[in-house]
Amino acid sequence: MARSAVMKQPCVYILSNRRHGTLYVGVTSDVIRRVWEHRTDAVEGFSRRYQLHRLVYFEFHDTMERAIQREKQLKLWRRAWKIQLIEGGNPDWRDLYETLMP
Repeated sequence: MARSAVMKQPCVYILSNRRHGTLYVGVTSDVIRRVWEHRTDAVEGFSRRYQLHRLVYFEFHDTMERAIQREKQLKLWRRAWKIQLIEGGNPDWRDLYETLMP
């Protein structure tokens, strides 16, 4: 997928600081920009406090409404379910940020 297509597609993402570390679930319409903001600590708050710079999971949606619904759903999930979701597609907890680049 081209960078321009990725930039403006609604996306739910999970950040972590390490394998089985602290988790952050977010939603954005520009995942590359938003994750870059987290990685550079441009965003104050939870992600900066816990150094959540590793993109370990993401999923794109057709509409922002659906992405927001999914984000809310994931935030209600138990931690173990989120870990299972991450490890289903990223068992080594690699940083997936570079996979978004063209």
